[in-house]
Amino acid sequence: MSKQRLAAEAEPCCSPLVREPLTEDWAGDLARMFRALGDPVRLRLLSLVASHAGGEACVCDISETFDLTQPTISHHLKVLRSAGLLDCERRGTWVYYWVIPSALQQLSAVLLTESGPAVPSAACASTEVPA
Repeated sequence: MSKQRLAAEAEPCCSPLVREPLTEDWAGDLARMFRALGDPVRLRLLSLVASHAGGEACVCDISETFDLTQPTISHHLKVLRSAGLLDCERRGTWVYYWVIPSALQQLSAVLLTESGPAVPSAACASTEVPA
């Protein structure tokens, strides 16, 4: 995890986008996550898994929600997993998925802005991230 990413999680005063430019690595990580969420099916899948009782969902519970085949659902879940948004575990013949909280925190941290214009506050402007 980059120092910039750690500082963003520790300093919630304003979005890294208005505090300073994103590093190449962090921008790449965020782009993979946003690309995965750019598909409405995957966005719904993430929401279904996150809101499922107990915080995890079996493919068998998810598949019936969509008018898609189980292999197609599995493909979309694999994309979300590859993007670092979901993790999973096989239990017998079923695979259970859950959301990775730190991934959602990264997404929300980069998008979070103070109310009003997206400009850094005096506190944010004085915050420096060590190189």
